[in-house]
Amino acid sequence: MKISTRGRYGARLLIDLAEHIQEDHVSLASIAERQAISIRYLEQVAVTLRRAGFIRSVKGASGGYALAKKPEDLIIGDALRILEGDMLVVDAPRPDVKESKLQRCIRLTIFDRLNERISQIIDRKTLASMVGTIDPDESYMYFI
Repeated sequence: MKISTRGRYGARLLIDLAEHIQEDHVSLASIAERQAISIRYLEQVAVTLRRAGFIRSVKGASGGYALAKKPEDLIIGDALRILEGDMLVVDAPRPDVKESKLQRCIRLTIFDRLNERISQIIDRKTLASMVGTIDPDESYMYFI
């Protein structure tokens, strides 16, 4: 599994908005500049996140985007799944396909455990924890 630029840029967009939560809204141009991301690509990601209810748009000449919920209520894993699809390293076996003992062993001891660990990590991280506004012992502070 590899997270695409769509997922990485979407996470950066959300974290940027969380860092600027005190502002009414933020223009995509300013986010694109701060994050060194193409504004055209960022627009596509923003549409997906808006439709999924992560962000809201503010229309008009000085419009932009803002988070639709509080940063502590937005989970990184949910956003990544919207942008990337499932976050599995290997898909579950199809019901109509019989697994060999070796295939089942590998799936249970490696792939299922990897899937579980990935979910544990991304489903525990909120936007707030990514910008250091909650639980400073677990959050990583960085500067854009």
